[in-house]
Amino acid sequence: MKIYTKTGDKGDTGLYSGRRVSKSHVRLHAYGSLDELNSHLGLLRDQVSQLEQFPEKEKNLISIQAWLFSIGSHLANDSSKMKKNLPIIEEEWIKMMENEIDEMTLELSPLKNFILPGGHSLVSQIHIARTVCRRGERWTIDLQDSISKNEVSIPTLAIPFLNRLSDYLFTLSRWFSMKLGSKEIHWKPMS
Repeated sequence: MKIYTKTGDKGDTGLYSGRRVSKSHVRLHAYGSLDELNSHLGLLRDQVSQLEQFPEKEKNLISIQAWLFSIGSHLANDSSKMKKNLPIIEEEWIKMMENEIDEMTLELSPLKNFILPGGHSLVSQIHIARTVCRRGERWTIDLQDSISKNEVSIPTLAIPFLNRLSDYLFTLSRWFSMKLGSKEIHWKPMS
């Protein structure tokens, strides 16, 4: 099977239903942002795997990447008939991230200031993933707002999942900053 089909050479692409839409369609921005996020999480996972003392964080990132693919498949679908073929989005995914956030927070000093991203390449990579996650969340909300009554809606848990994922990534950045001994730099307005 060839990887190139030439079907998108005029700027459109096929959704899961087979319907063709512009590559600039809000649906493409939404699931494309999740694809970009997944790639950043893959790079993050590669960095974490080099630190052998954190296998549970690597395992969590693999789960999150799989969940993102599941959500992305829903965002790429505009057909109620096709919805039954897609993975079920589980509330447990959100609960797992909340539990992880709570556990990491117990080890962290209370947050009293905004933090400038940086301090270690791994921490910076987490912040990049977090900001791409927020963009994906905004595009997903935009998609939800643009769906007409006769179109299939996005899963109810998609936006809460993305919101919680960005919280998870922020907490993970602080946790790794602490574990790696990098200093958090608090934001102070410059005059």
